[in-house]
Amino acid sequence: MALSRGAIIGIGLLVVLIFLIIVVAVAIIGPYNRLTRLDVETQRTWAEVNNHLLRRSDLIPNLVETVRGYAAHERELFEHIADARARLAGAQSIPEKINASNELSGLLSRLLVIVENYPQLKANENFLKFQDELAGTENRLAVARTRYNDAVGNLNKRIRAFPDNLIAGMFGFSPREFFEPPETAKQAPEVKF
Repeated sequence: MALSRGAIIGIGLLVVLIFLIIVVAVAIIGPYNRLTRLDVETQRTWAEVNNHLLRRSDLIPNLVETVRGYAAHERELFEHIADARARLAGAQSIPEKINASNELSGLLSRLLVIVENYPQLKANENFLKFQDELAGTENRLAVARTRYNDAVGNLNKRIRAFPDNLIAGMFGFSPREFFEPPETAKQAPEVKF
């Protein structure tokens, strides 16, 4: 049984249509999977940053209480630290957490400047322990922030690059905000005796 010319054309068009559907599917699936991997990596690295932010937040009351015994007249600073710590704990979005963390970092710098005025405090065993733990946490936090910013950079580059930008728009991928240090972190704290 011979196929008619119309049937052959119909089968040919069907094969071409199936081929085009496969090409389009592959063209969408590859960038989508790449964007998904980068998005998940960004979420994972943020979770690491958040973990260190929480650890730092847990250490601060112990450090503040140790310093408070020596520098009772710095009550206002202690209150600001407590408020900033509460804002960090209550922050819901990544930008809110970044802002609260940056504020807390600036206040901690001021706290450490005050410590310099109390030689007996610097020799206190509890203070040294908390200071070492906080310094270690700050170092881990710096590494985690770098990893997060690398992941954000990779995701943001893909979201802006063609053809991934088309897929990103279709599936709701959006650029993330970098974790930038506060302006106060760019200046060395001033210690006066």
